[in-house]
Amino acid sequence: MPSIKKQLEQSKKELDDLLTYPTEKLVDIIKEIGFECDRCTRCCTHEFNDHVFLLDRDVEIIRGIDPSALVPAPYFEFCDQKGRLYVSGYALATDKKGGCVFLKNGLCRIYGDRPTICRVYPYMLHREEDEEGNIEWRQLSGLNQHGCYHTGITIEECERIAQQVTDYEKEYLEHKIRFLNMMDTYFRSSKLRHVQRIYDQQMRRVSGGEEIEVFVFHNNELHQHVLNRET
Repeated sequence: MPSIKKQLEQSKKELDDLLTYPTEKLVDIIKEIGFECDRCTRCCTHEFNDHVFLLDRDVEIIRGIDPSALVPAPYFEFCDQKGRLYVSGYALATDKKGGCVFLKNGLCRIYGDRPTICRVYPYMLHREEDEEGNIEWRQLSGLNQHGCYHTGITIEECERIAQQVTDYEKEYLEHKIRFLNMMDTYFRSSKLRHVQRIYDQQMRRVSGGEEIEVFVFHNNELHQHVLNRET
C-alpha cells in the first residue's frame, strides 16, 4: 500500500487533472453515449455496484430518513498496530440479496433525496489503468450492460450532466484529501502507523464475522463503530 504522503500526492494530482479536464470533451461523450435510464435497477444492486459511497451532505440526508441505512464504507484504508481500522466515509446499507435498502418493488423509496452518486451515475471521471497500463479517465460505468443508449439528449442537458459529474468528482476528491490529511496528522500525533500484517488479520476476522473496531471519517472527525456479521 502506498504511504499516506504518496496517496495525498496522487489524490491532489487527480484533483488538478479534474479541474483542467475539458468540459467540452465530457459534454461530447455524454451526447454520443445518449444514456437513458430504463429502470432496470441493476445499478442499485451488487450486480453492478458493491457499495454506494456517501458524501458528507448525503450522510446527513440519509441520517434524517433512516440512520440504520448508514454503514462504514467496505474498503477500509488503514489499520493501526492496535488493530483499529479506518475508512474514509459511509455507504448505504444493502439487504441480504445485495440490493439497496431503499429499493422496493423496483423503485427507489427516497428518489427525491437519493445520494449524489445516484444522481450522476453512470457517468464517471475516475482515473484507471487500461489493459496496456495507461492511466485514463473512465467516463461511463457498465457501458451497454444496462439502460438505453444513443437516445436524443439536448446540449443543455449534456452540459447540466457534465457539471454534475465534475462537481461530484471534485467534492469526492476533496473529501478524500481531507481524510488523508487527518490520518497523516492523527497517526503522527498518536504515534500510530498503518501495519499491513495486522490489516490482513483484521480483514480475515471481518470475513469470519468477528467484531472489529472501525473509525469512519465524517465531517472532518473520526466516528467509532463496532462491526460484526450482523452490522
